[in-house]
Amino acid sequence: MANIGKQIADFFSGGSTTDNDEGLRGLFVSELQGMYYAEKALVDNMPNMADAATTDEVRQAFQHHLEETRGQVTRLERIFDSIGVSADDKTCNAIDGLADDADDMISMTESGSLTRDAGLIIAAQKVEHHEIAAYGSLHALAQLLGYTEAAQLIEQSLQEEKNTDKKLTQLAESFVNERAKSEGKNDQTYSSPNRRNYYDDNDNTGSAIDNSGAMMGTGSTSGSQSGYASGANYQSGSAVGETTSYGNSGSTDREPIERSGYSPGRESSSGNATSGGTLGI
Repeated sequence: MANIGKQIADFFSGGSTTDNDEGLRGLFVSELQGMYYAEKALVDNMPNMADAATTDEVRQAFQHHLEETRGQVTRLERIFDSIGVSADDKTCNAIDGLADDADDMISMTESGSLTRDAGLIIAAQKVEHHEIAAYGSLHALAQLLGYTEAAQLIEQSLQEEKNTDKKLTQLAESFVNERAKSEGKNDQTYSSPNRRNYYDDNDNTGSAIDNSGAMMGTGSTSGSQSGYASGANYQSGSAVGETTSYGNSGSTDREPIERSGYSPGRESSSGNATSGGTLGI
């Protein structure tokens, strides 16, 4: 069989339909094997990222997506079965490199800092963007080859990756980037050496992620150590349109203390690479 490069060239040069289908089928299976390797590698790597996270919100986001990734591995096996091919993998150098980048990010950031969470979000979004591109291409090939069931299954994984990318952007914009910016400015409120000092130890339920992956403010991240008025009860907030909004539940005096230019109602300045913005701190 011709190599992948020749198969693609033959397709665009107008070779026979049979040859084109065979070439694209081989390309499809090859890319499917790469994604199978990638998703299994992420199942092994993502727990390290969750363990390294500073805040409950970021850690829970990784834990939730880990469960999704396990489901995506199973879904890929169903896709192999639907096209009559044994599930197998092949090395994906891209995902190996991105996993190494995530490990480097952990090594170069301080444990218990918001800077680490910002770095972990960056590393995770690099992975998400790779997966969005890979699943998008697989979806297009599956449709072209008439693999209806495979296309539907791939679409489910593609949407999960897109949703995860959006949620990571919302986390970065709601509080992670802004508070990481304050670290290194001798502001003891934000440059705590451990996770617990960001919140009141007696009121640290954080926010939960429901089965659909939506962020839900079920608790609070309050206390004077977090930069808010002592005894206040806050959700971490979420990005809405062009601004970042902050909600509260169950208390009356909720105005946050503004520090180092930190304004909950500010316009968002960060974004993800797919929308042309930057996620940088």
